Amino acid sequence: MTLPHLSHDELLRYSRHLLLPEVGLAGQERLKQARVLLIGAGGLGSPAALYLAAAGVGTLGIVEFDRIELTNLQRQILHDTKAVGRPKLESAATRIQELNPNVRVVPFGERLSSLNALDVLREFDVVVDGSDNFPTRYLVNDACVLLGKPLVYGSIFRFEGQVSVFDAKRGPCYRCLYSEPPPPGLAPSCAEGGVLGVLPGVIGCLQALEAIKLVLGAGDPLVGRLLLFDALRLRFRELQLRKDPECPVCGPQPTITSLIDYEAFCGLAPAAAEADSSISVGELQSILAEGQRVELLDVREPHEHEIVALPSSRLIPLRELPSRLGELDPQADLVVYCHHGTRSMQAVSVLRGAGFPRVRSLAGGIDGWASEADHAMARY
Repeated sequence: MTLPHLSHDELLRYSRHLLLPEVGLAGQERLKQARVLLIGAGGLGSPAALYLAAAGVGTLGIVEFDRIELTNLQRQILHDTKAVGRPKLESAATRIQELNPNVRVVPFGERLSSLNALDVLREFDVVVDGSDNFPTRYLVNDACVLLGKPLVYGSIFRFEGQVSVFDAKRGPCYRCLYSEPPPPGLAPSCAEGGVLGVLPGVIGCLQALEAIKLVLGAGDPLVGRLLLFDALRLRFRELQLRKDPECPVCGPQPTITSLIDYEAFCGLAPAAAEADSSISVGELQSILAEGQRVELLDVREPHEHEIVALPSSRLIPLRELPSRLGELDPQADLVVYCHHGTRSMQAVSVLRGAGFPRVRSLAGGIDGWASEADHAMARY
């Protein structure tokens, strides 16, 4: 296969790469020819996109359908303040072109699903997963296995991160490590649990590094190894991973030969199933305005309650709820809220299982209340 030639400007731009015997002219030409797909242009996708573009990867695909929020800017360095409200995909493409006009950006402004994943991933050499939810992680893994693509995995939470390369042709896949997803809500998102802003920078850069190594065929990629990073202790640890002989997607007798319903696999209830357990901001507004008796229960952490809370609400953190049920009236009309609605839905399950029939979760949480009902309320 003939590699693309570098222009004089490209030779100068990548001169520090060309001085590395492990890269050299042929390696830089391979980078120019490479097609790398980024799943997400958020915390992990931001540093990965910037360094892959700076390194001279010729084609960068980006899957992203979200818009930029002010809360993103503490860690998503691909975007800036004036871009708030703009689609992340547009902002990412603009920034990448400003950084390196030699890079072609292929945008996919849609949610990745079982219907389109194989078509989207098919034309790329390496996939870098910067997603933040389990259905997408399993979807991307399975699609990569079915297509024979290497997957550069990364995840972050609070002060800790993980990186690995899943390549079913020569090692384990994501399902070999995590055969089943955790119960819904057990692993909170960054929006619920928080994340140190610099952490995705560290993990995203490591993902970019692994993608570049895969393209170059240089070094020892993280196949069969899981790298763990603890930011508070500034400590790296490494775990050896083995291919699961009973893996349903990459094992010798796979039972998953096509993409499945990943929302159902991860136990996420459809919207219709949640309707009976939730109350909208507008509904709660009407109830309070009419003077109906309703008890408000905040299941966030105390440091969140200190930032902002609904008036007259009782604070019982979700982790303490099972041991403090005696503080609540089983016959009361209870409305439970958290930051965005995830923990409050868990609380509804706990309370209904304990004999509280008249309990609902505030859809969108206190953040939804602040954006829809009380614009003077602080948001975080």
